[in-house]
Amino acid sequence: MSEETRHTIGDLARRTGLSVKTIRYYADSGIVPPSDRSPAGYRLFDGAAVARLELVRTLRELGLDLATIRRVVDHGVPLHEVAAAHAEALAVQIRVLRLRQAVLTVAAGRGSSLAEVDELHRLARLSARERGQLVADFLDGVFAGLGDQPAYRGVVVSLTPELPDDPGTEQVEAWLELAELCPEPDFQARMRRLARQHGADHDVPGLPRPDAVAVVRDAVAPALAAGLDPTSPDADPVVAAVTSRYASLHCHSGDADVRQRLLDRLVPANDPRRDRYLDLLAVLNGWSTGEPTVPAVDWFIRALRARMPEPAR
Repeated sequence: MSEETRHTIGDLARRTGLSVKTIRYYADSGIVPPSDRSPAGYRLFDGAAVARLELVRTLRELGLDLATIRRVVDHGVPLHEVAAAHAEALAVQIRVLRLRQAVLTVAAGRGSSLAEVDELHRLARLSARERGQLVADFLDGVFAGLGDQPAYRGVVVSLTPELPDDPGTEQVEAWLELAELCPEPDFQARMRRLARQHGADHDVPGLPRPDAVAVVRDAVAPALAAGLDPTSPDADPVVAAVTSRYASLHCHSGDADVRQRLLDRLVPANDPRRDRYLDLLAVLNGWSTGEPTVPAVDWFIRALRARMPEPAR
């Protein structure tokens, strides 16, 4: 070996940025063994030691233990196999950290108690089968006895959330909120009523047509944007347009009858939890979020009630 290729531990420290103590430890461990000794007994290393130390440093920064690193640098195991196994292990750790981050973020935002944090943690750790069962129980409660009807098949699919195998933090947070929302008896009953009304609105001959909420949402949007008071006479054309369109679409007649039917359809839909469910569903499934329906529904309910006669005492 020539003088130019001999390096002391101090030389290696200056070249690699590693400390003398660390290089000495690697040399003592046999990870970067010396190739020679000086007349004074100092360890000397050949040029390959620099590359070897750079590799060791990189693998340590990636989290590999020294025993594994030694097998790699000694060619006892191919680097690509170690990299693949370590990448898989890191992916698992990242998923766990995302779950923990989501639980802590939600808990911090709510000011949750210890019991609430424990419940959030339980929901975050549900298996794919357990998550599927929670969702199935909710949808079975909403669509019990209706799922086989053509009008509902697409609706059931469109309301089914699916948490990805490798969810982002936002998706985990959405799952936690949705998993708490689904079992609420009042919310499930409200959605069941909406499902039946949706089916009734579609139980007419001909092509599929928008239900009451869709008709109202589309017609009321300009009035909302303009800040129109639903109780003012200026809102009369909007009310007339909605009642006329709904009546023509769903084969109803009689102004008072149509308004009452619309009111019966819209009151259950005037629930922010419905919009929230759809927003959470969009996050989980990677869909774009739609415009909220509650503002338009609430506006039209107030407009209808302002124009309907007071009930007889």
